[in-house]
Amino acid sequence: MTLEEVHGQEPVPAGHDWMQGAGKALHELLVSAQRRGCLTAGVYESAKLMNVDPDNVAFCVLATDEEDEGDIALQIHFTLIQAFCCENDIDIVRVNDVAKLAAIVGPSEDSGEPRDLHCILITNPNEDGWKDPALEKLNFFCEESRNVNDWVPTITLPE
Repeated sequence: MTLEEVHGQEPVPAGHDWMQGAGKALHELLVSAQRRGCLTAGVYESAKLMNVDPDNVAFCVLATDEEDEGDIALQIHFTLIQAFCCENDIDIVRVNDVAKLAAIVGPSEDSGEPRDLHCILITNPNEDGWKDPALEKLNFFCEESRNVNDWVPTITLPE
């Protein structure tokens, strides 16, 4: 019996189509979370939130560009955030294009300044749970990725 049979879902599409579907779902989730006020951006802001209220964190996105790959401090922060997310059963993905993220979530609403988008948390503000279809797709994508030992899958955002 496969996971799809257990959950009554279609088999996971292979290759590029599934990755595009995950990218589109992430885009939809970020837009929806920002509209609801459920988005926390920034490495330090995310760390503070995870320390205070880890049970309300529903999803984590870590983002880098090529120039960030050599930033040892950022990589250490990422390692700590990933460990925290794994310990608290928070799904986590990587995105390799901070500019695309910036185009989706935009500048800080308070100051209008560009914000740190290296870490973005999606929170779940109400006790009933947030039933966003895009979040459910991404949770399933992460679960399937873990089944093939890809613990922090990389998603490509759509153009």
